Amino acid sequence: MKLLALVENLEDACCRYRVRPFGPALAELGIQLEITALARPTWRRIGQLLQTGQVQGVLLQRKLLPFWQLVLLRRRAKKLIYDLDDALFQRDSYHPKGPSSWQRRFAFWATAWASDAVLVGNHFLWQRVAKAIGPQRVYCVPTCVDCRRYPLAEHRQAGPGVKLVWIGQARNLPSLNAIQEHLAEAAHRVAGLSLRVICNQFPHLEGVRVLPYRWSEQTETFALAEADIGICWLPPDTWSLGKCGLKVLQYMAAGLPVVANPVGIHRELIQHGKTGFLAETPSEWAWAIQKLANYPKLRRRMGRTARSRVEQEYDLTRWAPRWTQIVAGLLRPSSSPWQPRVALRVKGKKDWHDSEGDSVFVSTGRDRPTVSNKEELSELSELRPNIRRDSEQFVYTTQSFYSF
Repeated sequence: MKLLALVENLEDACCRYRVRPFGPALAELGIQLEITALARPTWRRIGQLLQTGQVQGVLLQRKLLPFWQLVLLRRRAKKLIYDLDDALFQRDSYHPKGPSSWQRRFAFWATAWASDAVLVGNHFLWQRVAKAIGPQRVYCVPTCVDCRRYPLAEHRQAGPGVKLVWIGQARNLPSLNAIQEHLAEAAHRVAGLSLRVICNQFPHLEGVRVLPYRWSEQTETFALAEADIGICWLPPDTWSLGKCGLKVLQYMAAGLPVVANPVGIHRELIQHGKTGFLAETPSEWAWAIQKLANYPKLRRRMGRTARSRVEQEYDLTRWAPRWTQIVAGLLRPSSSPWQPRVALRVKGKKDWHDSEGDSVFVSTGRDRPTVSNKEELSELSELRPNIRRDSEQFVYTTQSFYSF
């Protein structure tokens, strides 16, 4: 049995973190994962799409195909899975034409509707897709990291010589230009402060000493561990709400405290004062960086707490079984060990919970159950899907869930 993953670039972070790591877990279930880059010449891509009928399932990652190619893929593929980790229904934050694009909206929703399952990387994306196609085919699996690959930062340096770090793709470098003033003020307060940029292109930031470090998959984890503080900034827009926080997770896995602005996934990943600081203004950024720079023990404590959180909630070992069960259940549903769980909402809470007590995200609507407390939630856990208890509440089954 084979799952064919069609990706834009084999070296993109989305492929390296949201597809490739799950190969071994799929192999344990007897499913071979084959990852192929989508061909650019139209005639070669047509050949690729025609051959998708020879495998049991196809995972299309991120790419919004022309409509006729999507139709061809849907007709040939036995099962189609769409995976995304960005708000692809619009243009990105830095696009010169602005965010709105009816062509992208049409292509995105057509792809979602055509898919047998849609895998998304955060709650915001889950809500958007589930609202359009219903929750039954939408699964929230966060971008995760393999903590075993990340050595821990030692945090021996204090004051002068402390090193900030930013890792990312060249198309996201404008985010560093947006906080040039923030970093310059921090450099003014902390003598010898530098910024290591792990990328394939490097910015010039007035008032900030930039240390270029060419990105390599083999060295990125060690390059992070040699730094002291991770930084990240997202524009306050819809595109940023679709971000899944990979660079922040990488910092945390390396045992680094993080300074970031309170936008989107940052609010979820960073515990202010425990694993880093959420800052907005230049003075807030400078204060946070100065405090962390002067106290290596504080950096070490925050970094260890951050690492522990990633290990518990965002590590590959936690999510690989769930990801593979979802995929295997789609490819061979009759033999899948994974079963949907009952989704319930606790009265007075905005989160939903499943029958095992894990938090889940479910789209809103009138046909949803209400329970008064955790004890009643436990009592209802034995109920079977779609059994009505009375005229006002009943059990709703969803295969879409996101555990905290």
